[in-house]
Amino acid sequence: MKLLRSTVHPDVQALSFQTVIQRLSTRAIAMQGDDILLLYTERYHDYSLPGGGLEDGEEQIAGMIRELEEETGAQNIRNIEPFGCYEEFRPWYKDEANVIHMLSYCYTCVVDRALGETRFESHEVNNGMKPVWINIHEAIEHNLKTIELSAKKGMSIERETFLLQLIAEQCLEKASS
Repeated sequence: MKLLRSTVHPDVQALSFQTVIQRLSTRAIAMQGDDILLLYTERYHDYSLPGGGLEDGEEQIAGMIRELEEETGAQNIRNIEPFGCYEEFRPWYKDEANVIHMLSYCYTCVVDRALGETRFESHEVNNGMKPVWINIHEAIEHNLKTIELSAKKGMSIERETFLLQLIAEQCLEKASS
């Protein structure tokens, strides 16, 4: 899968002196016209792609489908295609390491507009996550304002906004060709 971007969070110092763990994750890109299926998180006041960490031994597409179903209630997931991988090194505040190396494998897909029941984890419920269909340009604008103005923003908003901008540029351009 092609590398879309590699980033190092500004709080991460020289990687050679860090204890690093790796996390493999997936992100789902489901669009209908200019609308995209995203997660709105009240705690961070942002929009993000549905997705999350792969379980041990789980294949990427299987993990993407599982996360998409759990977080959005998406139904009839089909036409799955690779989009690209986003790599990041960011702080990790747990005992086993102080840096996380995260690889987010992104896939486009088609889902039904109607969503079923979600199966959020407790931290997702506590953060006020909810699935929404939203115009991609509105989501990008919202995230850019959150980056600029909000003290609540999480560490993933830069990744998510970069991906949304790239999706708008590549997927909408392809659809209009």
